[in-house]
Amino acid sequence: MYSDFEIRQLPLSIKSCHKKVEQFLAENDLRLEPVDYYAAIFERDSDVMLAGGGLKADVMKCVAVSSTLRDEGLCLMLISHLISTAQARGTTCVKVFTKPENESIFASASFHTIARSDKAILMENGNGLDSYCNYLSTLKQPGENGIIVMNANPFTLGHQYLIQQAAAQVDHLYVILVKEDCSEYSYSERLSMVKDGCLHVPNATVCEGSSYMVSAATFPSYFLKRIEDRTDTYIALDLDLYAKHIAPALGVRTRYVGTEPHDESTRRYNELMKACSHMRVKEIERLDDISASRVRKATTLSSVLTWVPPTTVPHVVAHMAAHALKAELDTTPKPGLVDLADSGSHTDMDHALMTTSIKTLMQYFVTLAQAGNSQELPNAASIRRTGIEAEKAMLQSTGGVNTHKGALFSMGLTIVAASHLLHKHGHIDKKALQQDIAALAGKLSEAKGTHGAQVLGKVNVKGALAMARSGYEQLFDSWLPFLDQNRHDAHALHKTLLLIMSQLDDTNVYYRCGATVAQQVKHEAEALLADFTVEKLKDMNRSFIARNISPGGAADMLSLTVFIDTITR
Repeated sequence: MYSDFEIRQLPLSIKSCHKKVEQFLAENDLRLEPVDYYAAIFERDSDVMLAGGGLKADVMKCVAVSSTLRDEGLCLMLISHLISTAQARGTTCVKVFTKPENESIFASASFHTIARSDKAILMENGNGLDSYCNYLSTLKQPGENGIIVMNANPFTLGHQYLIQQAAAQVDHLYVILVKEDCSEYSYSERLSMVKDGCLHVPNATVCEGSSYMVSAATFPSYFLKRIEDRTDTYIALDLDLYAKHIAPALGVRTRYVGTEPHDESTRRYNELMKACSHMRVKEIERLDDISASRVRKATTLSSVLTWVPPTTVPHVVAHMAAHALKAELDTTPKPGLVDLADSGSHTDMDHALMTTSIKTLMQYFVTLAQAGNSQELPNAASIRRTGIEAEKAMLQSTGGVNTHKGALFSMGLTIVAASHLLHKHGHIDKKALQQDIAALAGKLSEAKGTHGAQVLGKVNVKGALAMARSGYEQLFDSWLPFLDQNRHDAHALHKTLLLIMSQLDDTNVYYRCGATVAQQVKHEAEALLADFTVEKLKDMNRSFIARNISPGGAADMLSLTVFIDTITR
């Protein structure tokens, strides 16, 4: 019978597929949630969906069978396909959130229930939870123990205070991080920050997180008819899983939480947790008004320094560097450069690829910031080694396209210098920053075989290393003050870019177009800055594309100017 049916993948990036799936789920009282993969069952030679389901990482979502054909065999056919797809992608244990009435269907496909609430159940088809609980049991300590579950995005003095206060009340305290990776700071970063920030608390153990510490961000609420049901259902499932599995594995009786004056979901979570008769919850008053969200929204480094422990600072510095690269990328329009509107004079890169590159470099920015986080500047070998690793990872993530090699060099040196000054003095003085950048650059030798090196062999201009050895004199003397003076102008970054283009000997332009065009670019940028309009900037972009001009060096210096403004203002 089932030979009459076939399974087709439906790419939801295609509007027609997205609409078809959305409509099918709506007909079955469900909502479409974000998924990485979606497949549907059709009769052969038919476009009418009979069943559909998707995957988001290791979670099966948006599973429905047409009301006209509620056939358990058809549902199992779809579930089997989704499990096979997940396994082919490296997932050995698949989970599914579903309605309690669907429990028997998934049970027949070897799923078992690991958490339960009135409106939903969480099932899995492997022994992932048992494996995680076995790991936790190896950390189990005797005595009166407590636990804290946190996101720490990023780790603040408030989180540190909560851990210190809780640890003082128990024999041993366990700290578990939410493992989802949809926060600004990745799970590996957050884990590193919390471990480093807890080194002075001897009776605290930072445990590896897992997908079993359910998070609202990943909870598939599609099967709940009322969106307001989502929070309480998610909390009920999380608490059930915690009480039945996590707490016994660690032997903990008390769960500690901080007061939550701002986030409604967290406040509701705490309320329902305290209402559980089988759970002892202690609430600790929040330290002042420190929150991770305030750190993420900060536009200057100086404000952040009063909210986070020293161990978090290198991570914040690295993220501010990445934000500066993204600010340059998102500045639109730009002449001959990749932006939100087009790829400028490039045929091998676009906004998505550049964004991927920035995300890839993020972890190396952290490494560089941590290298600078000492009393002495690091040696040239360690900086060069990290730079080579970062460049290799960047090229791998972009398919060999050089998206940010120049920016990696200038931004990397500045990150190291900034972290060093913060560690040594607790603040960043502009003059000292210039001196440290110059000192670091003085330890490095001129690169060979690069486009910039080829230009320097023909034309008497300053290359990337010479600019760094001068402590980016033009940037501090001209571009940074200009950005500061025009800060409240809606086109401050556009105009700062034009100023940089009018003054910088851009080796990217020299390499692509020669000395004559490089001088023309300077004059054109100066003229447009004097009589600026967005339409004229768009005209310049069209002209640069036609002439294959791309002022990549100026783009790198714009991002560096934004970064230095952020950390010194």
